[in-house]
Amino acid sequence: MGKNLQSGGQLRPIDLARGHGLSTQAVRNYEEAGILPAADRTAHGYRTYTPSHARALAAFLALVPGHGHATATAIMRAVNAGALDEAFRCVDESHARLLEDRRTLQAVERALRDLTPATAAAPAPGAAPPRAAGLFIGPLARQLGIRPATLRAWERAGLVRPRRDPVTGYRVYDEADVRDVRMAHQLRRGGYLLEQIAPLITQVRAAGGPEPLVGALGDWHRRLSARGRALLSGAAELEAYLRERG
Repeated sequence: MGKNLQSGGQLRPIDLARGHGLSTQAVRNYEEAGILPAADRTAHGYRTYTPSHARALAAFLALVPGHGHATATAIMRAVNAGALDEAFRCVDESHARLLEDRRTLQAVERALRDLTPATAAAPAPGAAPPRAAGLFIGPLARQLGIRPATLRAWERAGLVRPRRDPVTGYRVYDEADVRDVRMAHQLRRGGYLLEQIAPLITQVRAAGGPEPLVGALGDWHRRLSARGRALLSGAAELEAYLRERG
């Protein structure tokens, strides 16, 4: 906290704002939103804050990077209302989301490792060899050990976009389609829902294939690590505020 916030006693809105690089209006907005406890008023109606308000503001600002503004607000509202179980539930949900994101990243990495050119081109024993112009739905389904109906469901969900043979009207899966199907298959085996898989397939398409996306995985790892550290920092400030509240 800033120097003005360590002296104890009453604090003006400007003291609280300057200590955190905010405007006085932002401080008032946070109070009205329940992020800060209600301030006392002077005889002339001016707000007066305390070091406890400063600690609450520090906790909120530390919670935002890891939890997001909405969840950080919900946590602080619950704490200020004395509903600690609700506040801790919100904290737990953010940690659960981070864990799920880590598992998704691991599943994507596994799927990309399985998408080597040799793997994509090799048919299963006894299956028809790939056609130069692409695979029809039956041979592709047999390669993966799934039903054609599953591939049609994935198409409806936007996971794959096969073209149609102009003569027969049959679905034809080109090399990129086979890649997308294999990635979807790996992620489904990992327990992921179609709506969770679709954005990942879109990223692979936008990157022009899995190879460019591999470089983005390092950034994904760093973002998850930053979120994890932000959750720890927010927890430390929240604990300090809880101790001050008693």
